[in-house]
Amino acid sequence: MNTFQDLGLNHDLIQAINDMGFVTPSDVQAQAIPILLNQDTDLVALAQTGTGKTAAFGFPMLQKIQMDSRTTQGLILSPTRELCLQITNELKQYGKHCKGLHVVAIYGGASITEQAKEVKKGAQIIVATPGRMKDMISRRLVDISKIEYAVLDEADEMLNMGFYEDITDILSHTPQEKNTWLFSATMPKEVATIAKKFMYQPVEITVGTKNVGSDQVSHEYYLVNARDRYLALKRLADANPDIFSVIFCRTKRDTQKVAEKLIEDGYSAGALHGDLSQNQRDLVMKAFRNKQIQMLVATDVAARGIDVDDITHVINYQLPDEIETYTHRSGRTGRAGKTGVSMVIVSKSEVRKIKSIERIIKKDFVKKDIPDGMEICEVQLMSLANKIHNTEVNHEIDKYLDSINQLFEDTSKDELIKKFFSVEFTRFFNYYQKSHDLNISGDVSGDRPGDSGDNTRYFINVGKKDGYDWMKLKDFLKEILELGRDDVFKVDVKDSFSFFTTESKLQDKVLAFFTDFKHNGRFVNVEVSEDKGKSTSRGKRRRDGGKRRRDDKPRGERRSSSKNDSGIRRSRRSSEGGSKSRRSETRTSSGSSRPRRSRR
Repeated sequence: MNTFQDLGLNHDLIQAINDMGFVTPSDVQAQAIPILLNQDTDLVALAQTGTGKTAAFGFPMLQKIQMDSRTTQGLILSPTRELCLQITNELKQYGKHCKGLHVVAIYGGASITEQAKEVKKGAQIIVATPGRMKDMISRRLVDISKIEYAVLDEADEMLNMGFYEDITDILSHTPQEKNTWLFSATMPKEVATIAKKFMYQPVEITVGTKNVGSDQVSHEYYLVNARDRYLALKRLADANPDIFSVIFCRTKRDTQKVAEKLIEDGYSAGALHGDLSQNQRDLVMKAFRNKQIQMLVATDVAARGIDVDDITHVINYQLPDEIETYTHRSGRTGRAGKTGVSMVIVSKSEVRKIKSIERIIKKDFVKKDIPDGMEICEVQLMSLANKIHNTEVNHEIDKYLDSINQLFEDTSKDELIKKFFSVEFTRFFNYYQKSHDLNISGDVSGDRPGDSGDNTRYFINVGKKDGYDWMKLKDFLKEILELGRDDVFKVDVKDSFSFFTTESKLQDKVLAFFTDFKHNGRFVNVEVSEDKGKSTSRGKRRRDGGKRRRDDKPRGERRSSSKNDSGIRRSRRSSEGGSKSRRSETRTSSGSSRPRRSRR
């Protein structure tokens, strides 16, 4: 099958396809559309982001529903508002020649009353986010008891976001005899579970291999110290003057912080995360699509609605918690037949994850070096030269030529060229001439955090009973100490106490911060431990030969007899109060000394 006509689509849909300029169906479309048109069956389709999954389920649904009926016949669930709106707009385009078609988007952040009014007008297809859909069902503002087709789009992402219960509840209000079509980029066990529970003998199609990354995307990683992560990001941007990228961070806080620093340093950047209002998100995405923003810093959840074909780079400023999420990230580039690059900035404590990702996506990473300052200066200079060479002459300038020629009549051609290009070149040269090498040694075999031996192990009197697992404790320590994510490692959480490790150079900062530190009304004690990351019980012997006291009782003053008594810090609290003020460390912005970058 080489054309859409061969798939069995009707005249109205073929006309819309021709209007949009589509010629050849993608692999997932070629496989899914004939099955969904010709069979009343459930379907599980695995295909990477950007392969045309919306059309794969959209065209069959549009052809099979009754346009002259006002009954809701199709329900499409998607994880985010952006993706919900994107699917709705695409379905309207596909069905623009279908008389009587009414597609309604239901999502949070907009008037639920207005959405209910649109549904009552007679929506044959509803596209919804799970949270808002569940809310409208509970208020009896929608009726999905007669739907014939249910689509779970980006099913893996919806489950990663914790929508399992919402999906279960929503589907419980639909008829059993409907067809359920599940589309996903990856196939973790949660997706397999939901397929087994809600589908009957589904047909399975896979484009490529399960969880495999796109062949259009190359994968690179850059190994730097955690403290140099932002500097590395700026160099990668400067080394790619025409970059049009999405930069991924793990948290909303980091996303906003990185975007603000980039803007402060003169880059055309913006942030996209869950704390923005719908209007703010729309403005950011509009600016990004119009390329007024070259570097969009986003969380994984917010980025689910990004559907832009020209993204040149995906930069993983921080690796995701779930390795499968990397597949979604890298799928933002290399779309619509174009090539793209997925870059990962890693520290030694993260480099082992590269091997794990390689196994999942069945692609090899290439280790590359962060370019040095002079390389960047050369790239920027030649980029400017090419832009000037390819610029069309605006003859409105002719009337000023006499004045310009008089100004440069004593200047040779070579001197004039040097002067002209020095305007841009000097700015980068002055910034980078004394820059240091950001690269560190290592490969994907990965040194485990702490292998260097120059580390300090700490005891802290909080644990599982306080609601911590290793990740929550690591994030807690990183945030309150204002450390990089990779500065805290070997986190070992027990029931009522825990251990963690940092580089020894951070020891004074850690101990000073936790002097008389209270969290949620309780003193949090931290002291240096003899545990090296292998202890499994509270009976671990301490340096003075005794066992640890219970962590919920006051500790006596215990000081090391060594020359440097910071090894074990004082931790007794005065019952009369009078605690010392909390000490804080202020990090200087890694980009503060850089001259403001001219807007592109």
